[in-house]
Amino acid sequence: MTEHRPGRHALLRVSEPGEGPYAVAAGPDGAVWTTLVHAGAVVRLGPDGEVTRYDTGAPDCGPSVLTAGPDGALWFTRNRDHRIGRVTTSGEITAYDLPTPGSGPFGITAGPDGALWFTAMHTDRIGRITTSGEVTEYPLSVTGAFASFITAGPDGALWFTLNQADAVGRITTGGDVTLYPLPTPGAAPVGITAGPDGALWCVEIGAGQIARVTTDGRITEFPLPDPGCRPHAITAGPDGRCWFTAWATNRVAAITPDGQVEEHPLPTTAPEPHGLAFTPDGTLYTAQESGHLTRLTPPSTGQATAGTAGWPRPGVPRAGSGTGGA
Repeated sequence: MTEHRPGRHALLRVSEPGEGPYAVAAGPDGAVWTTLVHAGAVVRLGPDGEVTRYDTGAPDCGPSVLTAGPDGALWFTRNRDHRIGRVTTSGEITAYDLPTPGSGPFGITAGPDGALWFTAMHTDRIGRITTSGEVTEYPLSVTGAFASFITAGPDGALWFTLNQADAVGRITTGGDVTLYPLPTPGAAPVGITAGPDGALWCVEIGAGQIARVTTDGRITEFPLPDPGCRPHAITAGPDGRCWFTAWATNRVAAITPDGQVEEHPLPTTAPEPHGLAFTPDGTLYTAQESGHLTRLTPPSTGQATAGTAGWPRPGVPRAGSGTGGA
């Protein structure tokens, strides 16, 4: 069932329109960090609301996904100049070249082995970079797959989406790869996260669905009320649900392990929400192409104050299983 339970919103300007706040991460300094994909910069939103911008010196480098690293810094992909970036909490930026030309790094996450793991969108590889900048790349068994987001799984492996291959992949820290095809053709998965229930959850931007993938590859798909909502990014919430952005309908939503969906409209027109992340106090931040971050206190953790109705219709799960190898 889809329902609406409004939460408390705040709209925070962090850049000019068109500069593209894209991904969001909670930093080890208590701040919220976001990438400006169209401006070659990263932004720090301090706990006091102060906005500080750090330019990479390369306006067209395309900072995309970012994550907190094990070294107390933030790490991010530079999709257009094919490098991995690192920014300290005081704003010092370093960039690391990748060995394969034109790789197009996109997703990045901290791994269980003390390194950062990333996807190479244009060269069908998964990469590993140590905090000292040493890079190892692992080729996939598919071509033109568009490796997208990546996350650390509950099983000690890394899990990633293959947008053009309609599949989810798993790679061990030793480089062994297994692929799991999604049941729906044209699913086009993008965001992926480790859920509170011990499974992986990914969004299917092409099919308007959310998929749940167990660590042994069993897949259940939950169609969303609006198949054209274009779900993009997803993250695990402190409330036992996974939260995701629907950029075509300007909403964020939460889904329970059994497929119940709750939607929240965003408080501006045409925000185009992309990345999202929770801070330790349970507040959700969403990046919007309009130049804002939206701060949402969900009704489970804050006072309900505003909103509009959602759709009271159930999501019907579709089950399937995937097989494959490196």
